[in-house]
Amino acid sequence: MAHWLFKTEPSEFSLTDLLAAPKQTTRWDGIRNYQARNYLRDRVRIGDSVFLYHSSCAEPGIVGLMEVVRAGYPDPSCLDPESPYYDSRCTPDHIRWHAVDVHLVARLNPPLPLWKIREEQALQGFQLLRRGNRLSIIPVTPEEWQHLIKRVTLVPL
Repeated sequence: MAHWLFKTEPSEFSLTDLLAAPKQTTRWDGIRNYQARNYLRDRVRIGDSVFLYHSSCAEPGIVGLMEVVRAGYPDPSCLDPESPYYDSRCTPDHIRWHAVDVHLVARLNPPLPLWKIREEQALQGFQLLRRGNRLSIIPVTPEEWQHLIKRVTLVPL
């Protein structure tokens, strides 16, 4: 089992949106970066654990814990002209983007803000903290996962 951090802007999709989704499960789509796509397509598997991270907001940080319930598959949003993730280069026979399905397992109370993560000496190599890191899908090492999970209070659903 692998561990991941999935970033989302709460103005686009938030913990509240996931809580409102049927069975707190949704497709994680709209990824339009090849490295992040490759993670979804090639490495993210059913049963993997995922931190839900809010970015580009007043207080960025980890807000929830998810589990992957469907491994990578072609992202249908790239074929939908009404979708903000539409890609005119895609056809039903050639879909270049992938999605996974995730299920919310727990929310964090309180969330773990980025400034607290930055203070953790053991996390100084964490990809989230690297300058210029813009990826929305980030692998988390088992050591980083254990360090972070010990610092949060999970509220099961």
